[in-house]
Amino acid sequence: MQILNIAAYKFVALDDLPTLKNAISDALAAREIKGTVLLAEEGINLFLAAPRLEIHDFLAWLRTDIRFADLQIKESGSAVQPFHKLLVKIKPEIIRMNHPAIRPSAGRAPAVDARTLKRWLDSGQDDAGRPVVMLETRNRYEIEAGTFKNAIDWQLGKFTEFPQAVQTHREELAGKTVVSFCTGGIRCEKAAIYLEEAGISNVYQLDGGILSYFEECGEAHFEGECFVFDDRRAVNAALKPRVNPCALSDS
Repeated sequence: MQILNIAAYKFVALDDLPTLKNAISDALAAREIKGTVLLAEEGINLFLAAPRLEIHDFLAWLRTDIRFADLQIKESGSAVQPFHKLLVKIKPEIIRMNHPAIRPSAGRAPAVDARTLKRWLDSGQDDAGRPVVMLETRNRYEIEAGTFKNAIDWQLGKFTEFPQAVQTHREELAGKTVVSFCTGGIRCEKAAIYLEEAGISNVYQLDGGILSYFEECGEAHFEGECFVFDDRRAVNAALKPRVNPCALSDS
């Protein structure tokens, strides 16, 4: 695995976005790193890939900005560069929900770590004896690659549909401990806040999303692979890319 792939996000108040965009663009281009960085007043979201040295050098540079000093990343490897180009964009939201009142930088919903979640799923209940349900916040095409066994799937076409789905299906969550989850944590963080504000009790977000769960607990209670937004298409519980059938030969 010659290429290091990283995914990271942080909800933090950002200003002077054009200046920040130019600085990040220059730092990435100088290191020949490819991928996508999204910037908004609410924070940063990035998916990048390059040889390990270049990635770590960029992260060291980025963390000199106090706003990103504690940026947590998810790492995985690939044999080839999974991105074709570099994009650094300014957006209204780093993950679009169309609910500007949902501001994770002002306070997170409670989170459950991967090992605790696995223990809950092993027993079918949380530490208070409530049944635990896993709630998908990803889109339909992502879920086709894999998901937690018996997860609630509202067949979202896009994340902006999540709030209405909560209002439509809220009764099925009553009396349960609800754990929202997504790929790396960014959507389930907003989702958990919305669920709380909608009056749903006993809500948690899966800290770090599926990728962190894979790192800590492997494939336990998960069926299939995790969709990722690059040419790898999906990674398994070992965070290795799906085998591309086109790369196989009959020899």
